[in-house]
Amino acid sequence: MKKTFLILTLILNYNINYCQANKLLRQANKTDNLTEKIDLLNQVIDLEPNNLDAYFFRALAKNNIGDFSGAIVDYSKIILIKPDADTYYNRGNSRYSLKNFIGAKDDYQKAYELDPNFLDALYSLAHAKYDLADYEGSIKDITKLILITPTETKTYFLRAEAYTALEKYTFALNDYSLAILANANAETYYRRGAFLLDINYYEKANLDLSISLKLNENNSFAYFFRGTSFMFLGNYPKALTDYNVALRFDALDFDALLGLALTYYKANDATNAKLYFEKAASIISPEGNYKDIETFSNTYWYQNQYFFFNENFKGLSNL
Repeated sequence: MKKTFLILTLILNYNINYCQANKLLRQANKTDNLTEKIDLLNQVIDLEPNNLDAYFFRALAKNNIGDFSGAIVDYSKIILIKPDADTYYNRGNSRYSLKNFIGAKDDYQKAYELDPNFLDALYSLAHAKYDLADYEGSIKDITKLILITPTETKTYFLRAEAYTALEKYTFALNDYSLAILANANAETYYRRGAFLLDINYYEKANLDLSISLKLNENNSFAYFFRGTSFMFLGNYPKALTDYNVALRFDALDFDALLGLALTYYKANDATNAKLYFEKAASIISPEGNYKDIETFSNTYWYQNQYFFFNENFKGLSNL
């Protein structure tokens, strides 16, 4: 009789805990307050230590508040007990946020192996490989994805970037063009225009960037890049106009200020060249150390147009 009573008590307690845990879980899924959500899920886990749904939702909430390590711990708990593609994928995202690209790659790979239809996992796998400088591997994965989803422009962009890293510029240009064929919009023309500028196709870059701006006049970067193409084409008045438009979006855009300085310098207007060079320098190096070109190492001009910038830097800095 005592044994029966004990069993009934255990069953009753289990049912109470189960009902209470379900109630807390429902409350957690209804709230948008992440701190409250985590607190409710903590209570669920206290009542039911093996409630994998609670671990999963708590991991998502932790990830969304920036506690990526905490999220990884919760995802790992699930993987130890009942691994699945979604959990591997989400743990990969948390690892990626911590710049653990090797761990992220492994998780994305596992997610894709468990679910070959998980296209987000395949894309993320290709992205992680790109970040690990495995450009060939990234291209292989993205090519698989393009065969399945030929109208998704972000896949062409990623493959183009991988080809660019391998200095296969013809293949990269082809991918940017395929992206335009898939979806001719402001973004696709902008991306191809910026690429054409990088490989010194100034007229074609200018055309693409102009089309992009017709479709979306609120892209400050497109104005900056088109201004740069105008400058290299020798059309200094239009270059100055575009750089000034870019500055309306961000008055502290030191790349646009340097663009103005370089354009005025090429146009033999030393007064304005000095004015805008010093404005840019004061933002980049408030302490006034602008005689050394390395001070400008974080600028577009140093990173993407180094030879041109270096050629004109000494003259600018000595005005």
